[in-house]
Amino acid sequence: MNSKIKIISFTIAGMLLLMPLNLFSQRVSERHIPPRDKTYRVAVISFVHETCTYCPDPADLDAWLATGDPTNLLFSSGTGYIGGFEQRMAAYTGVELTGITSPAGMPVGGTGRSWNTPEVWEFFTSRMMQELKEKGPFDGVHLAVHGSMAVVGVARPEAELARMVRRIVGDDAVLTMTLDLHACVDAELVADDAVDAVFSVKRFPHYDATLMGQRAADVMIRTLDGTYNPVVATRKPGVITPSFFQGTVRYPAREIMERARRWENRERDVYVSVNFGFAYADVPDNGASIYVVTNNDPDLANRIADDMNEFYWNHREDFVFKDIFGPGDGVAHAIEAVEASETPVVIADGCDRTGGATWITHELIKQGASNFAVGTIADPELFEKLTEKGLSAGERTGRIKVGGTTDIFSGDPVELDDAVLEFIDRSYLVLLFGNNNRIIVSPALRQITAPEWHARVGIDFDELDIVVHKTRVHFFRGYYETGIAGDEYPGTIVKIEVPGWGPADITKINFVNGGQYLYPLVMDREMGHEWDRPYIGEKDMIYQTGEGVKLK
Repeated sequence: MNSKIKIISFTIAGMLLLMPLNLFSQRVSERHIPPRDKTYRVAVISFVHETCTYCPDPADLDAWLATGDPTNLLFSSGTGYIGGFEQRMAAYTGVELTGITSPAGMPVGGTGRSWNTPEVWEFFTSRMMQELKEKGPFDGVHLAVHGSMAVVGVARPEAELARMVRRIVGDDAVLTMTLDLHACVDAELVADDAVDAVFSVKRFPHYDATLMGQRAADVMIRTLDGTYNPVVATRKPGVITPSFFQGTVRYPAREIMERARRWENRERDVYVSVNFGFAYADVPDNGASIYVVTNNDPDLANRIADDMNEFYWNHREDFVFKDIFGPGDGVAHAIEAVEASETPVVIADGCDRTGGATWITHELIKQGASNFAVGTIADPELFEKLTEKGLSAGERTGRIKVGGTTDIFSGDPVELDDAVLEFIDRSYLVLLFGNNNRIIVSPALRQITAPEWHARVGIDFDELDIVVHKTRVHFFRGYYETGIAGDEYPGTIVKIEVPGWGPADITKINFVNGGQYLYPLVMDREMGHEWDRPYIGEKDMIYQTGEGVKLK
């Protein structure tokens, strides 16, 4: 053997022999963990909205307040971002949590609402900042947001909210933020004057919101204790994808998130967040984003961020272009599944962002489907009319028109010669017609995600062959992941693209505030890095709905 090779071999062997000794030499049989000698004061703020800027109706203050009065009762929820944050802080002890008055929930109409008005932003943020001043000082602030809010006059609402908080609590306070994976965010969010660390869910449907809240609490406490120094690397691959294809039980979303988890498990004190973005918010930071948080290790943060960025970019085509049914073919496929006893059939009507589209209902009737329930179709005028008429369950409605009123893509109303009002309360009414067919009407968009909901409106789900929901991925929670429907299960899932403000084909969207620079709008573009497009600020933006209505 060559002497040089021998020396290298012996050296490696010696290192391997010493490794267990070194590891054991660092271990101890007892460890004293002293109680914290200081109480930290931490504020929590919540401001959540996933804004479809193309939808026709802006989210005004009345819509927000109709959900409920603003509240500072943010704790004891048990789960979710704030629940997880609270749980972990309680485990640490020595922490005083203060809820800052926040919206009671999303505005009426939820994700079917367009741009938030300046009045909404001013109303809530001015009160939040005033409370921070009055109730402070604070050692830390946690911001539980969604990440894809759009506000007229505010280009990057989540980053601006963080900057406003930072100006009040000071540079020494620790700011953490939890995000939905649909967040539209960029490097401004983690600039020196914004948040210190970001934690986004990795599952869609979102099972891990509580875990993200716990992680935010861990990093905040450790940073305050001086054992963690958050360093963040960000990337923007330059890709925008439809919500329909972002479910993390399927390729490539599954593989992207699994790669992030591997990095977190291979390296100590690393947190990797991948946001797919929300294509239906025409904002300057939409599209995918990546955040890597490390403990004072910028080289590691950048190495992981580069790896995740390249991996995402390499799978862009499979993420954007997937087969999906149109209304005619989709309903025909659903009927074939019923005939083959591959029931229940769950039809996802996910492109309708306002809730009133009738395309699939028309096809079901046209093709002679029976034993189906469409839940729900939003029709506020009809709901109000039948409620005021005072009809009771069991009475007939006479000739009636349903749906087709919420936006220009809603389609024609469904005309029924007669129907039985099978159920009615303040939230829903059920119209029974034809061969055991039902349309459930609601005053606003409702995303139904589980079979148990049908009992809420007096319907026996087990007796249905076909159900139709205004949903894209969240219904996997109640149908696929429970073994009811899907490729491996008895039932059938059918995703259908209809005209609407949430198309599966991203190239149909008229982006004017940044999305026009992203793949697949620009097929031959290069992979992004920290930035993936020219910088766009408030003065560069065009605040308009999909119908071209410009908002001041």
